[in-house]
Amino acid sequence: MSDETERTFVMVKPDGVQRGLIGEIVSRLEERGLKMVAGKFMQMSEDLAHEHYGEHEGKPFFEGLVDFITSGPVFAMVWEGQDATRQVRKMMGETDPAESAPGTIRGDFGLDLGRNVIHGSDHEDPGANEREIDLFFDEDELVDYERVDETWLYE
Repeated sequence: MSDETERTFVMVKPDGVQRGLIGEIVSRLEERGLKMVAGKFMQMSEDLAHEHYGEHEGKPFFEGLVDFITSGPVFAMVWEGQDATRQVRKMMGETDPAESAPGTIRGDFGLDLGRNVIHGSDHEDPGANEREIDLFFDEDELVDYERVDETWLYE
């Protein structure tokens, strides 16, 4: 990984998995030029959900959030690229799908704030990438490699 690239955490939530959107979401991120360096299809435990959403603990929606994210399998991923976190956030759209532009993942597939298909690290929260990646992946699960098209993506 060069100094100019970064890694970011992305997760297809249970509603996205159940609706068969993993492939579509992966394709969109790849077509953008981002590179997947880790992926894991998993059932999130309640303990992991509490840790992942810890900043929301004590808020009225917290237990519902934990119940939802543990209600079915998720697809956790790590993506790499220049300004990857900000790029993924723009591609995802707003947290509330009703506020998301057509062409964004949530704008095209989300209908409800509580069922918004995808999670991505917050680009405004320093350290969110590393914290979330470390929660879901061991260091040896992250793969370093060069895609053949990288010279065509970046100057």
